[in-house]
Amino acid sequence: MTHRFPVKEIALQSGLSTATVDRVLNNRAHVSPQTRKRVEDAIEELARQETQLSAKGRRFFIDIVVEAPSRFSREIQRASEAVLPLFRPAALRPRFTFAETMTENDCVTVLDRIRKRGSQGVCLKARDTERVRAAIDRLTAKNIPVVTVFTDIPDARRLAYAGLDNIKAGQTAAYLMLKLLKPTDTCVLTTLSQHAFQGEEDRFHAFRLELHRLRPDIELIDASGGGGLNPSTAQEVSAKLSWPAKIAGVYSMGGGNFAILNALKASGHTPDFFIAHDLDEDNLELLRKDVLTLVLHHDLRDDMRMAFRHILAFHGVGEPLNQTESDIQIVTPMNIPAGF
Repeated sequence: MTHRFPVKEIALQSGLSTATVDRVLNNRAHVSPQTRKRVEDAIEELARQETQLSAKGRRFFIDIVVEAPSRFSREIQRASEAVLPLFRPAALRPRFTFAETMTENDCVTVLDRIRKRGSQGVCLKARDTERVRAAIDRLTAKNIPVVTVFTDIPDARRLAYAGLDNIKAGQTAAYLMLKLLKPTDTCVLTTLSQHAFQGEEDRFHAFRLELHRLRPDIELIDASGGGGLNPSTAQEVSAKLSWPAKIAGVYSMGGGNFAILNALKASGHTPDFFIAHDLDEDNLELLRKDVLTLVLHHDLRDDMRMAFRHILAFHGVGEPLNQTESDIQIVTPMNIPAGF
């Protein structure tokens, strides 16, 4: 039984003698299951107390740096603030840096400024580029842990990733799309905000591979690059809609769904179904109007809670975590979760 506490301390916590505790810890004979359970419970309680004592009175300034449309950044801020009470008695102080569009140079400048100013950790949603990876490595070298959120940058020296399993999300979207497509359908529209977001790129490749495996006759029209912003997304989609065949369905991985729908309508296309991501304010409105068929959702509060836990564990508050990724929830107009 692994532990880091003196036998005497475990004995005091469990109410057993040191000799009995020693027998349990060394797996000796003549120990009842009840006694073993008392020792296990005592060790768990000592670990919890230790965590609380190490956290008490400590403040952790955590920088949350995000490139995303403002509708999604607002959801991230709400989710982050909602989970802060879970970490008491530690005091987490998030500092938000949001931008709808953040060039590689903008992102590097922000990360280098944080490195010079100091921080207990960074939660980062950014494009996967060489200079961004180098900036993450510089933060890590200064003992500032970086957790990528929602989209990973796996080749950088980041501490962990917290968010959706994007490959499974793309495969799930393909599975659902294949169930919705008719045998006579030949064309599907896909959109990403940016191919440089590794998470969306993973969704796209997984979706394309799975769809092609089972329906190689389906043509994909990729109208990506609008950043999830309505004006630029409308431009990207409109530029691809000289397609003569009927567009049977849409898989939107990066948002801007009002713009996508308006551009389709203006070009005379009326898809039979539309799969989107995330329960932001736009998608909730479109779901309630029964315009979106379904949304692949993951709980942003769980993602930010896991990101904060990784950072606190790095600083010795709480146990280190195994790499965990969010579950995918399939939301239709009929099962919008309570609280949205």
